Amino acid sequence: MTGRRTVLTSTGPVAVAVRGTGPAVMLLHANPGDARDFDAIVPALSERFTTYAVDWPGYGGSPAFDPPRATTAVGYADLLPEIVAGLGLDRVALIGNSVGGFAAARLALTHPSWVYALVLVNSGGFNRRDPFTRAVTRIKGTEAVTALLAGRLPKLYLRRRTPAVRAILAREWGRRHDRTAIEVEAAVWRSFAARGHDLRRDAGRIGVPALLVWGTRDPILGRAGRAARRAVPAAGWHPMRTGHAPYAEAPEDFLATVTPFLVTQAATLNAHSG
Repeated sequence: MTGRRTVLTSTGPVAVAVRGTGPAVMLLHANPGDARDFDAIVPALSERFTTYAVDWPGYGGSPAFDPPRATTAVGYADLLPEIVAGLGLDRVALIGNSVGGFAAARLALTHPSWVYALVLVNSGGFNRRDPFTRAVTRIKGTEAVTALLAGRLPKLYLRRRTPAVRAILAREWGRRHDRTAIEVEAAVWRSFAARGHDLRRDAGRIGVPALLVWGTRDPILGRAGRAARRAVPAAGWHPMRTGHAPYAEAPEDFLATVTPFLVTQAATLNAHSG
């Protein structure tokens, strides 16, 4: 099965790229980004799984929230159950990067029976809260600064120049004149300072099988990996010498760890359902 589906949600349509057959695996991208950010790993994953790569509202084929400046990380997380239900999925594995990781972790907390495996990749929600981080989110959350850094900041947090990374950088450079995308990116950055975006206290309640895959050279969330390990002590831990997007910067290494984890959890799911 290959193609694109549109899920109608309470906030508008959400575009989802679908490929492969087998147990469901949903891919949730960062801010900024879109479903194509996972292009380096989808072909291999789709040989064993049905992959569902989501475009968050305001990116790719999904129109922005109305108004775009109302977009938040929590808003994306609140939307995720509607996306899963709209696709007709009763059990799904989640691979979430950054804001996508935050949404994935939230779903594992609020709807654990829906999630058979959780892979958090440089996930949001675990960074420390102090005057410095609040100042960074406030400054980066201004549309003027976001516009100034558009297409430039990714060059700093994506550390390896693979073909997949070069494609991501090209897309981000192309978005620098997209007013709506700038508004969305800035709004999500502002929302990182909200109390609801802090997973550290609640993440210990995650009861589904979980794996933390962390790019330790990520200047934005690299150090948050320690907090994630403390918050989800039962999760597996796999550090990688990459930046913010290990699946694009070192796709073979990423798949070598994540695929066996997903295969094992899917087999366990099948055994229990049988």
